[in-house]
Amino acid sequence: MNEAGVSVSPQSYKCLFEKCGLMGSLSDGKLVHDWLRKTIKSPPEFLENDALQMYCDCGSLSDAQKMFDEMLHKNLVSWVIIISAYAQKGILKRAILMFSHMLESGIRPNSSIFTSLLKSLTEHSLLELGKQIHSYVIRTGMNSNVSIDTSIANMYVKCGWLEGAKLVFDRMADKNAVVWTGLMVGYTEDEKLEEVLELFAEMVRKSVEVDDFVFSIILKACAGLEDLIMGKQIHGYSVKLGLDSEVSVGTPLVDFYVKCANFESACRAFERIHEPNDVSWSAIISGYCQSGKFEECVKIFQSLICKGVTLNSFVYTSIFQACSAIADVNLGTQVHADAIKRGLVALLHGASAMITMYSKCGRLDYAYRAFESIGKPDTVAWTSIISGYAYHGNASEALRLFHRMQDSGVRPNSVTFIAVLTACSHSGLVTEGKQYLDSMSCVYDVEPTIDHYDCMIDVYSRAGLLQEALELIKSMPFEPDAMSWKSLLGGCWIHRNLELGKFAAENLLQLDPEDTASYIIMFNLHASSGKWEEAAVFRRMMAERDLRKEIGCSWITVKGEKHRFIVGDQHHPQIEQIYSKLKELSISFREAEDSLLTEEDVLNGFPERKEQLLEHSERLAIAFGLISTPSNVPIVVFKNIRACKDCHEFAKHVSVVTGRAIVVRDSSRFHNFELGECSCRDYW
Repeated sequence: MNEAGVSVSPQSYKCLFEKCGLMGSLSDGKLVHDWLRKTIKSPPEFLENDALQMYCDCGSLSDAQKMFDEMLHKNLVSWVIIISAYAQKGILKRAILMFSHMLESGIRPNSSIFTSLLKSLTEHSLLELGKQIHSYVIRTGMNSNVSIDTSIANMYVKCGWLEGAKLVFDRMADKNAVVWTGLMVGYTEDEKLEEVLELFAEMVRKSVEVDDFVFSIILKACAGLEDLIMGKQIHGYSVKLGLDSEVSVGTPLVDFYVKCANFESACRAFERIHEPNDVSWSAIISGYCQSGKFEECVKIFQSLICKGVTLNSFVYTSIFQACSAIADVNLGTQVHADAIKRGLVALLHGASAMITMYSKCGRLDYAYRAFESIGKPDTVAWTSIISGYAYHGNASEALRLFHRMQDSGVRPNSVTFIAVLTACSHSGLVTEGKQYLDSMSCVYDVEPTIDHYDCMIDVYSRAGLLQEALELIKSMPFEPDAMSWKSLLGGCWIHRNLELGKFAAENLLQLDPEDTASYIIMFNLHASSGKWEEAAVFRRMMAERDLRKEIGCSWITVKGEKHRFIVGDQHHPQIEQIYSKLKELSISFREAEDSLLTEEDVLNGFPERKEQLLEHSERLAIAFGLISTPSNVPIVVFKNIRACKDCHEFAKHVSVVTGRAIVVRDSSRFHNFELGECSCRDYW
């Protein structure tokens, strides 16, 4: 246009400034501004304001301030632009100073200036400044302006003064959806969830238009309260408005049902979402994990990867948890690699889940490497690695890490002390365990719960200090729960104390009459004392009450494929070679009449003892490992129930005969067998 001799109109300059501001192109904007100055000696005020806005949009407040100072005619729009720019950048002192200059120049502020200033006040430290602005608004008579009142209420919410926000809210004659939503957000963040429900009910009564954002807030409140009835009503209301299939409403619905442990409803809500996003998938995958459907969780994840669906770090955290549960280290390492490749390992919670996954899969070395990769581990990360060493029976390392945690300035929480006390329990550290329990509240400001006392009861019971355990049960500031008596009963079995065992079992069965371990222990305690008639009573009680726990199952992963075995398994394709290998291993068994029953024995109807010992699932898995893996690779077996003493001895014997390292994770802990020794030192 310039080369053609066509004059550039003011409207064209306006368009150019707007485009430069949108693009953030400061160099082009300066060029246009210089051109404007050369071609038009006295540009109209609106063009100068457009140029000023361009500098602010491009982030160059120094250029904006210079131009503002040079402007001969500053109108209200000019002041709004420069004050808003400083406020949006968080340069509040300068914004307030400019506001004062504007007042001194005799220009009366409008609502835009107040809303810009108020939006920038987002911390408690700025509350007094917000109150001063509010006071000025009242003095100037602008407090009846809906947009200003809304900004003031939201400012009080963000600065943490909900009482002030509610006062402003209550005095508003006309309330828009924004002010309703802002107050609901404030109550949600302050965990005043009942108030959120009351506000929503009032919105509905007053026919205030409800959007998808309101539904996301109210469903979050219902999830926090675990109020399934109210949540279902809100779900129905969203269906009535045709919003439940929108991802912004459907996803919070899924999350709500998952947190209320209603997985079927969560699935139905998920299926209604038209286009699920990464948050939707994260919510439903989390639901599969919480429902114990770990295999399905993994299958969904793998299908999403194949389809190229966009995922987030929370999905990977859930998959790490699933891999922990199914003890699949091969899948876990693949997921870990994929998460690194995509940059989706969440800095702390994802890394902590990884630590737990590797430790539960028997790779404590990988768990430690994952832990060391975290720059500044938080309480959860420290607790994860301490727990890993505790369950692997390495109490000295677990406690060393606990002291490192304190030295680093990270405070332990209640879960950390569960890990510490577990380490003491699995290693017989009675004195240390008592010291940690006693110091929790006075030194670490962590109030012990019944779970911590149960851990200490377990410490005493395993160590044979049964009277001390009983005294703790009687003197602790909580009513004993089933675990309290179960820990004592376990100690009575280990140390063959029939009388105290009877007392513990009586109390345990009152609290949990379906605990199969209680019947089995009492059978064995009576049998070990030669009281077979009394022992038979507990067998009959189990039969009468139809108590059948999950049958013992062991599994081992070879070349990426998981092989499962149950007691007496005959279905594996290589079962003949497996039994042949078992018979090769020379080991002396007790005579059947001298042996006590394991959980598997009782649950399988007392088959011939010698034969059943040979068929225990753990032995079948170990034998399969011997014939299927290289001799220099450890055999890693997982078991769903506690390892029996005979199989524990068998694994020790095999480690001597074959020279192989054997790792067994049962329901209680890890056992690392090498050259006839176990990491638990026969203390488990």
